[in-house]
Amino acid sequence: MGARAPETVLVNGKVLTVDDSFSVAEAVAISGNRILAVGSSADVRALAGSGTDVVDLGGKTVIPGLIENHVHPVMASQSEVDEEIPDVNSLEELLNWVASQASAKPAEAWIVHQKMFPTRLKEMRQPTLEELDAVSPEHPVFLNGSYGGMVNTCAFKLNGVPEDSDHPGLLRNPKTGKRTGIIQRSAFQLIRGMPDHILTHKEKLDALEVMLKRYNQVGITGVTDGILRGDGPRLYQDLRRAGRLTVRINGNVGAPTFESEDQFQEALVTQGPYTNFGDEWFRIGALKWSMDGGILTGTAYLREPWGPNAQAIFGITDPNYRGVLNLSADTLNRAFTLANSYGWKVTAHCTGGGGVDMMLDAFEAADAVRKIGPQRSSIIHGNFFTPESIQRCARLGIIADAQPAWFYKDADAMQTILGPERIKTFLPFRSLMDAGVVVCGGSDHMVKLDSYASINPYNPFLGMWTSITRQTQWGTTVVESEAITREQGLRMYTINNAFGQFDEDIKGSLEPGKLADLVVLADDYLECTVDAIRDIQVVMTMVGGRWCTKHD
Repeated sequence: MGARAPETVLVNGKVLTVDDSFSVAEAVAISGNRILAVGSSADVRALAGSGTDVVDLGGKTVIPGLIENHVHPVMASQSEVDEEIPDVNSLEELLNWVASQASAKPAEAWIVHQKMFPTRLKEMRQPTLEELDAVSPEHPVFLNGSYGGMVNTCAFKLNGVPEDSDHPGLLRNPKTGKRTGIIQRSAFQLIRGMPDHILTHKEKLDALEVMLKRYNQVGITGVTDGILRGDGPRLYQDLRRAGRLTVRINGNVGAPTFESEDQFQEALVTQGPYTNFGDEWFRIGALKWSMDGGILTGTAYLREPWGPNAQAIFGITDPNYRGVLNLSADTLNRAFTLANSYGWKVTAHCTGGGGVDMMLDAFEAADAVRKIGPQRSSIIHGNFFTPESIQRCARLGIIADAQPAWFYKDADAMQTILGPERIKTFLPFRSLMDAGVVVCGGSDHMVKLDSYASINPYNPFLGMWTSITRQTQWGTTVVESEAITREQGLRMYTINNAFGQFDEDIKGSLEPGKLADLVVLADDYLECTVDAIRDIQVVMTMVGGRWCTKHD
């Protein structure tokens, strides 16, 4: 009896295998959920049987399924259930939106922007309290920037926060002493009463399915969920059981609180499944901490003070202010050492260079007890890597979990705030790769549904384009010497991310025996003009031998 004929063959294409030599083929054969063969059109077509679906690609390019290394699909899927979140790019657009909300809602109804970052406005500043009060005197306003934000006077009054409150998270004008409306995350607890729309389990499932299919539409076949929360694992499991899960999930787990070594060890033992538990559809990823705040709110922990340019934007008054730290160096060292010894991949949200150095110190402490390289531990975001920190990452085998779209959105602001020298360390992809550091591509997508208009755009081709060109949203080119090649850009969203998930043997490239996760493109990624890369459209996406999106 002869070998079983493949269910699907793709012929007459340009197949970018992303194997070790980045070889280019013409055709792919798929049997079940795996790749049977990759080669010439003649050889692959010869494998077809009477029931094989033969797809003539007409010269179109095929790439491995794209993997997104840092998103929050559950949060994103529910973010626009009530109303669309505006994509504002200037103070005028922001204030006009607040005014329109105020005219449409009853007095004292909340106006909330779920993710508003002043550094992404053309003016690169928050509105003043007076500007915000003028357009919304009777409606409480909260502009949420994750690690900081802004509220208006009405929000203070409704929550009974007195003008003379001494809470350190309420920033004040250094000249007048009056509060500015800018608040740090520690003060979020003072601002309550915002509506919280409760979804049923079915509504959550439906919303998540839609979000994952949107990922499929831009070629994404696998993601790392930045941190599994609440009913997130149950939602993924229920979609899978119903045959509705179209994206492979690798999920990070929040680290338990560290109070003592004995308590932490017990927490690790009772935490349950750890790194690599699961299968090809759902797998446990890293144990995750939160080191600092964010670059867009001036709360990232830097190597040196933020400087005078940050004062007007973020309301910083202390000239020695370097940012916010959530963990001490001693706690981090002991926690990383214990987690690594218990088999966890270790990672942390870390947006400033000072935090990067602290994490590397903790990795070195852990490595002295048990080699940390095999665990493929990582720094999430990182953002600022000096030549010294790059060499330490390479020596220890630490992965850079980077967000290219942050460069697209934020490099202009960072250059203005930090100056010409420090900006050289902002997401230096070429230097990291030249040193042998594995760079993984992600977006930190959290809110909005559209791949380009989301607050953190998750379109992988936008991420590749900005990494290849070093161009920003406003059309400037920042530290062009750190640009990478097209091949490196594609590897960042395929085999690199598969490696970070311990899955390089089953996905990340198009090779016989690997999972049949692939994408057919409308454009030639290698030969199209460089500016066309950001707009590449996906024609078809396959996950595990099944088409998730297919256009005739």
